[in-house]
Amino acid sequence: MAAAALLRRLPAARSPAAALMGARPISDSTTPLTIETSMPFTSHIVDPPSRDVTTTPAELVTFFRDMSLMRRMEIAADSLYKAKLIRGFCHLYDGQEAVTVGMEAAITRKDSIITAYRDHCIYMSRGGDLVTAFAELMGRKIGCSRGKGGSMHFYKKDANFYGGHGIVGAQVPLGCGLAFAQKYRKEDSVSFALYGDGAANQGQLFEALNISALWKLPAILVCENNHYGMGTAEWRAAKSPSYYKRGDYVPGLKVDGMDVLAVKQACKFAKEHAIANGPIVLEMDTYRYHGHSMSDPGSTYRTRDEISGVRQERDPIERVRKLILAHDLATPAELKDMEKEIRKEVDTAIAQAKESPMPDASELFTNVYVKGFGVESFGADRKELRATLP
Repeated sequence: MAAAALLRRLPAARSPAAALMGARPISDSTTPLTIETSMPFTSHIVDPPSRDVTTTPAELVTFFRDMSLMRRMEIAADSLYKAKLIRGFCHLYDGQEAVTVGMEAAITRKDSIITAYRDHCIYMSRGGDLVTAFAELMGRKIGCSRGKGGSMHFYKKDANFYGGHGIVGAQVPLGCGLAFAQKYRKEDSVSFALYGDGAANQGQLFEALNISALWKLPAILVCENNHYGMGTAEWRAAKSPSYYKRGDYVPGLKVDGMDVLAVKQACKFAKEHAIANGPIVLEMDTYRYHGHSMSDPGSTYRTRDEISGVRQERDPIERVRKLILAHDLATPAELKDMEKEIRKEVDTAIAQAKESPMPDASELFTNVYVKGFGVESFGADRKELRATLP
């Protein structure tokens, strides 16, 4: 949804001065604002981008709304899982929203994204909608993967989002393959391959990065470092947790992944670099509030004080809220009203998703093989299947 449309849905904003002079509508201005990132970028064999990021009032409000919507969606998914309406594995993204929102602000839908299994919010940032997201989580027919992928396998090919993958690290070679296709077709676009710190030690990652560097593929490897691979702290699993340096001969950049403007700036920089020079590694210093998955309470290997400390000091939504208020783009009450509206939107989407039926049993046999190569499955008719067996 366009930023201007989002802003028009809000009530008029009033600063103390404006309250005396009459109503002033909330700003949907595209007048540039320059804001400094919360922390400097740290670089490896490349000059870092400027800390001064260009944004607009409209973009800041859109950032706030998009991240708030994602946060609410993930909290609702927690409740649906506990109610046993979502089954199997479920990995939530709350706390990490700035990574996908900032990334999307710097690129276009011609650019490709592939990720691991913490994929709900990346699907949303690629233009997905709440109803198909919740339907997929609950295994319903109208889900984005027809109810057959579930939490770990969201997909949106028309927006070049190639999913959610369950095998740790296996999406990185695929992402480099997407970059190979882009270079082969002479497209002016890049591929982002996202993985966690827990996958950063996978051998296939280094093999894919090596060939990408040799061929100067427009591949951007993004390590979403939330500091815990399942229940293992990064320092216990990695001799060198400076993931942005892991490329050795490939440039790298460490980014405050809780600062949406820093992520935007880094991804813009990385895209320009990758098109001109080949791969680059981005390490997003971020944090997840939930456990690794819904089966992990997330409190046995870290303290509650640590979690609450990150919420208070670095929460990506609260950072944008402070920027909006500091630049007098909305009042606290108006932002609260937006959050209430988001709650209703999420509740409505869940209700609609619940109305969708489960996939038909015959769907077990579809989308297994590519059609036209003589390897199609035979459908749900067991007699027909048995007749073909020796």
